[in-house]
Parts: sequence; structure tokens; C-alpha cells
Amino acid sequence: MNPGDFQSVLARVARRHALGWLVAANAVGCLLAAALVWPALGEGSAAFAYGRWMPVHLNGQLYGWCALPLVAALLSACLEPRHPSAATHARAVLGAWSAALVLGAAAWLGGVTSGKLFLDWAGWARPLLGTAMAALWAVLAAHLWWGRDRARTLRWRAAAGLLAGLTAVPSLLYWSAGREVYPSVNPHSGGATGASLLGSTLGIVAVFGLLPVLLGVERRPGRGVAWFWWALAASFAAFGLIDHGHASHHALGQIVGLGLLLVWIPLLWAYGAAWSWSPGARRWALAAAAWWAVLVASGWATFLPGLSEAWKFTHVLVAHAHLAMAGLVTAVNFAVLHELDRARPVGGRRLFWTWQLATLAHVALMFFLGAREEAAAADLFYGVDWTRWIFAGRLLAGLVMLGAAAAAWAGEFRRGRTLS
Repeated sequence: MNPGDFQSVLARVARRHALGWLVAANAVGCLLAAALVWPALGEGSAAFAYGRWMPVHLNGQLYGWCALPLVAALLSACLEPRHPSAATHARAVLGAWSAALVLGAAAWLGGVTSGKLFLDWAGWARPLLGTAMAALWAVLAAHLWWGRDRARTLRWRAAAGLLAGLTAVPSLLYWSAGREVYPSVNPHSGGATGASLLGSTLGIVAVFGLLPVLLGVERRPGRGVAWFWWALAASFAAFGLIDHGHASHHALGQIVGLGLLLVWIPLLWAYGAAWSWSPGARRWALAAAAWWAVLVASGWATFLPGLSEAWKFTHVLVAHAHLAMAGLVTAVNFAVLHELDRARPVGGRRLFWTWQLATLAHVALMFFLGAREEAAAADLFYGVDWTRWIFAGRLLAGLVMLGAAAAAWAGEFRRGRTLS
């Protein structure tokens, strides 16, 4: 199989898996949103309980939609298209990943869960995703070895370095899902510390930095990128100096440390502008930069003393989570899916603007509700009309997002029939 044909097959299979999980997770999200408008939907059966479906929604988004485009970028960089079974290997590892999530969803709906947010893998389901990750790692490593004649290229070296760094991830996922393991906690809010938020976000910045290299995007003439990695190394060095134990958001070191991310608003924008994105990917990359700016600025502001106590566990947190996943990560992922096969863009301007506006409405409604939640807790608890109208608006925004995702997913199958 020549490289062009392999890339087309990989893009088609990856898009179907990734967009399929976006549709599935959004559908569950709409079910949960509907239960907040009509609470009777969750009555009568444990199988329809809100708490059973919530981990399906959260993990379907994180390990399905948020992860699979990044997996596809790794496959694109590592798999050797000259190998006669390259396409089969891509289908197998993507299928194994999705199968692990399907079985995980069955476990969560059956009440088998660790109770840890995004680490719900427990009981018989605990090794599932780690096993799929290990299989993926083995396939990627084998293909890098088969294609070692490309070892002098930046893309091969970046993929090999990243794969080496991911070696321990399957076992770490299994270990961290245990109930005896828990991260450092902010003693004055019960939430994450500034150090843990900084470290995890810098890890995401590193992934974003590697994406154009893994995807083979060309640099724009005269644009250097070495400064990005020096700045990231300096940021990780600063992270190493911050208290990593149970630390309060009143501590100056935690506030200043987390505030370092503000510098990455223009830095990440400048780095993204150094690459020659395809037209379809470029609009999503610009949207990602805008969502990133809002996410970082609002995240740091709501970490500050005063706001954190008032908003930490209100619907402001819900707004922030959707700002991160439906806003930033989704924009990045659509850019990735576009770059996987530049000749066949995903959706178009209608999908782009429908998603952006619906996400903006969703985030704004949840932020408004969360900002009023402390002063109007009784209204929320008893389901006063104005709160139910907000939840209804949120459901409508979610349905619009679901419709946009479903249209993009269906388009991949129509296109597949055309190509065949």
C-alpha cells in the first residue's frame, strides 16, 4: 500500500471511531441534561440512574473522543505504510480501544466503578483500557522498528521519544484507578492544588506542541519553533520548585505557579501560527487558541481566594469542564482529523460555526447558573422555574452539538461508500 492510500484508510477509520464516541458521549450527555429538566426520567430503575450514566458520559468523552484523534496522530507518525498489514494493524488497535470503552461502559452501568473521577476502571473492567493501550504501544513500537530507515527524520524521532515516554502509562492507569491512591488535595477547597493543575496542563501543552510534528505539518518559511521547547522546559523547571503536597490556594507559590500558564496564552498562539495548517484545520486551530485563552484566564481567576470558595463545586466547574473539552480539546481534535487527510475535510463551515455557537451557549448558561448558585442554592435544589429554564437551554445546546456531531459522523460513512 502506498503512503497516500494508507493515510486515507487510517483517516477514515480513525474518524469513524473518534466521531462515533463523540456522538455516543454527547447522546448520554443529553440524556443526563434531560434528567435535570425532567427528574422523573431517572426514576424506577437503577439502570437509568444519573450516577450510572455519568461515568459513561465522562469517560466516553475523555478516553473516546478526546483521546482517539491523538491516538490517530501517533498511528500516522509511527505506522510504516510499506508494511503489508499496516491498515489491518490500525483497524485492530483502534477497534481494541473502542471495545475496551464499550465493556467499560457496561461495567459502569452495572455499578462497577472505583468512584474516582475519570478513573472509574474497577473490578473486572480495571485492566481493559490498559490492555488496549499496551497493544497499541506494541504495534507502534514494532512499526517504528520496521521503519527505522526513517530514523533521521524529525517525525520519526519525535514519535519514538513520545512512545518511550508512554511506556509506563498502561500500568500507571491501572495503579491510579485503585482506591488506595489519591492525588494531593487543596485543604481549603477540597479540589486540586495549583501545582497539580500546572503540571497536568503543561503536559497538555507538550502534547499540543508535538501534534504538528506527528502529523507531518510543514513549518511556515522563516518560522522557528525551538524557542517553544526551551520555554516549556523552563516552565517544567518552575513546576519542579512548587510544593507538590497538600497545598492551599491561599499559598502564594500555588497562585504564582498556576499563573505561569498565562504566559502560554500568546506562546501557544505563536507556536500554532508557525505551521502551515490546511484550510479546514486552520479555522479549528484558531478556535482552539481562543478557547485556550479563555480557559487559562478563567481557570486561574477562579483558583484565587474568594472566587474559589464560592464557585469551586458549583456549575461554574461544569462550565469550565465543557470549556476545556467541548471548546479547546474538540477544536484541537477536529484540526487533527482534518490534517489526517487534507484531501477530504471533516464537515465544513456549518459544522464549525454550529459547534462553536452551541458550545458558547452551553458554557455561558452553566457559568451564569454557577455564579448565582451560592446565593440561590434553594432555588436550584427545589427546581425553581428560572433554574429549569437554564437547564432546558443547556439541553437545547447539547442537542444542537449532538446533531452536528452525528452529521459529521454520518458523513464519514457516506464518503466511505463513495470511495469504495
